[in-house]
Amino acid sequence: MDEKKSILLHCCCAPCASSVLEKLVPMYTVSIVFYNPNIEPHEEYDKRKNELTKLLSTMPVLHEVELIECEYDNAAFKHAALSLRQEPEGGLRCRMCFEMRLKETARIAGAGEFDIFATTLSVSPHKNAKLLNEIGSKIADETGIEYLHANFKKQNGFKRSLELSNIYGLYRQEYCGCKK
Repeated sequence: MDEKKSILLHCCCAPCASSVLEKLVPMYTVSIVFYNPNIEPHEEYDKRKNELTKLLSTMPVLHEVELIECEYDNAAFKHAALSLRQEPEGGLRCRMCFEMRLKETARIAGAGEFDIFATTLSVSPHKNAKLLNEIGSKIADETGIEYLHANFKKQNGFKRSLELSNIYGLYRQEYCGCKK
């Protein structure tokens, strides 16, 4: 039997991770990176990280999934976003945020010798999967690490994340993370 490829999956929160992990775990050896310097305040960041830990410990299919926690560095995000504060949701500030998180995911994937990197962000109906995949492809070209092109909201991915959030009693936040 062929060994599964390893994938490092950037996760923004437990609800988005739930249905994506359900799809990926049968095909890959999955590890998660929680790198989200855009989330504020710090208490919200901790709440989302703790919910992800809760999901990994309660969802049966996920017992073998490793969580890599990064340090909270909201100052780096705020510095990068300073000139983009007036950008609308989905604009250049979001692009910069996606790039920041995917570059760090690729860096960690390369250091950890993962085969592929990806993100759960495309499961959200509020996130542009085409843009995420463009950014991921660009970073893959720069780093030599394969990027998994995906639109996880398709095939009822977002709907399934809602169902799994209810099953596991997950906290569902009302905003992406940044407060502008």
